[in-house]
Amino acid sequence: MYKESTNVVVKHLVNRLRDVRTASSEFRATIEEISRIIASEALSDFPTISQNITTWQGSLDVDVIEVQKLVLVPILRAGEPMLTGILKTLPYARSGFLAMKRDEETAKSRLFYENIPNLDGKTVLLLDPMVATGGSLIDSIDYLKNNGAKKIISLNVLGSPFGVKRVQEAHPDVDIYIAQIDERLDENNYIRPGLGDAGDRAFNTAN
Repeated sequence: MYKESTNVVVKHLVNRLRDVRTASSEFRATIEEISRIIASEALSDFPTISQNITTWQGSLDVDVIEVQKLVLVPILRAGEPMLTGILKTLPYARSGFLAMKRDEETAKSRLFYENIPNLDGKTVLLLDPMVATGGSLIDSIDYLKNNGAKKIISLNVLGSPFGVKRVQEAHPDVDIYIAQIDERLDENNYIRPGLGDAGDRAFNTAN
């Protein structure tokens, strides 16, 4: 299942990302904000547990998200602002990390770093801003499944119809929550109209 956001605030924020005048600090902050919104949509029916808290009127039993069953895994480096944003909402969630490198000639990705906690019985929020060909996302999902993830939910900012369809075909059990699906991929496998390289723009590393 995939769900493209219909939230006009999300669309507004995506268009802020597209603007070349958006500085890297604002770019990161905007990705953080989008991520918190789509994460709230993805977790709207996530299991809760009862917890006793102390309020201004005394003790109160409340329902809270069972963050112990949740692991946040960004695909570095572009996924790091997504992690930062969601951790502001769910500061006690555990995190893991996957680093992928795209070969610009073949458009294929290579895993060169991983640091993942125990995933047995856990739901993973896989964080990747861009779904172009879908290759890095598919490889990451393969890796997480092989390491025992019970359920995987992909959170993405921008994607191409080709990339999203390819991920769905490879992993139909993975739910995709995405802010915007753009028109197409170009001949170089870049999303059009897109927003440029999310990692370079987030961290101001473009040549």
